[in-house]
Amino acid sequence: MKFLRDNGLSLVLAGLFLLFWAGQAVMGFKVHEADARLHQREPGSFGEYLGSGHFWQATGENWESEFLQMGAYVILTTFFYQRGSAESLDPDEAEKEKAENARAKRTSSWVYRNSLSLAMLALFLAAFALHTAGGLAEWNDERAEHGEAAESLLAFWSDPEFWFQSFQNWQSEFLAVLAIVMLSIFLRQHGSPESKKVTDPNSKTGA
Repeated sequence: MKFLRDNGLSLVLAGLFLLFWAGQAVMGFKVHEADARLHQREPGSFGEYLGSGHFWQATGENWESEFLQMGAYVILTTFFYQRGSAESLDPDEAEKEKAENARAKRTSSWVYRNSLSLAMLALFLAAFALHTAGGLAEWNDERAEHGEAAESLLAFWSDPEFWFQSFQNWQSEFLAVLAIVMLSIFLRQHGSPESKKVTDPNSKTGA
């Protein structure tokens, strides 16, 4: 019970992730199956679908936007402030932060000091590669159906569809971050560390 209490948040989030990823896989298979029948070809098994470009393109496309959002947020909040937001450091304590940063530089390596943003960058690049590999496989499968030759990676990256998929996800992620930054100035969620205390004034910065 102590383990569940101490790790409840990560366990619930991991469970929800797996649940919705499984839902994506099942619904994606149904979409892929319907498209195959529309084009009068054999849809294949569910196991085959899980290795297809259709599944991994959609997965990588969404993962990359999430890791871009979180990585950028980690970095941007070290340089920029938002007065009154629970998601921001207090700009009035900037000098204190500088002193703490100077102390951290003396006692830890650059890699460790920036390990969180570096990890997010690595996860973003891995998800971007997954999106690319899955998208290229799906694109070439579609070209093969129409009797066209397979295209290269550079040709795929130059196709507007790839960047349309990326930008539509990236913009929504930054909109969501902007919403929590601004709404946390005026609104509260009792008991959440992402919110200021209910009794705090709107002018207070930081949770």
